[in-house]
Amino acid sequence: MQIGLDKLLRGKKIIHVSFTRHTDYVLVWYEDIFDEFISKKNLENLDEVKDEIVKNRVLMRFTQEGLSIEQILKSLRALIKDGGFNAETVIIDGFDFSTVGAEYIKQVKAFAVEMGLSFWYSCNVNEGTSYDKQNIPLVIKDYTDSFDVIVILEPKSDHVKLSISKDREVYKPEHQGLKLDPRTLLILEN
Repeated sequence: MQIGLDKLLRGKKIIHVSFTRHTDYVLVWYEDIFDEFISKKNLENLDEVKDEIVKNRVLMRFTQEGLSIEQILKSLRALIKDGGFNAETVIIDGFDFSTVGAEYIKQVKAFAVEMGLSFWYSCNVNEGTSYDKQNIPLVIKDYTDSFDVIVILEPKSDHVKLSISKDREVYKPEHQGLKLDPRTLLILEN
């Protein structure tokens, strides 16, 4: 959601696709992160900025059971093309990678390329989840060729560590590790 909010604050349009049963938390999370952001910045025209964010964000909810990828992509295409909502980013949360095959993800990737979109998935990995030697969670191992970037968020006692496992064709690239606030996932300053 932080990626989505970043795009929204730059005047870009996003589509947030949720595969969770309840989506109220998505709107609350955007609101909380925005409020935390503005508490640290001195934004002028706060109400106008907030209105612009709401106008440039669409939340769609789908279920993975009984709904084909073709139906989901058709809905996205209709919103973007027919509805004139020229998004450049799609944020996907609550997606269960264990229920789909590599062909599913390849169809999404082809759609993203065709439409000029970037897709960002969140993938929950539980404590004890196995990773391969390149720090890729095994739950997405079969799909790594379809992902340009893989970012890992690892909870620590006083922060969340952000690391990159894949950046384009480079696995485990050298990068500056970031520490994120565990409550907001905004970058900790210090």
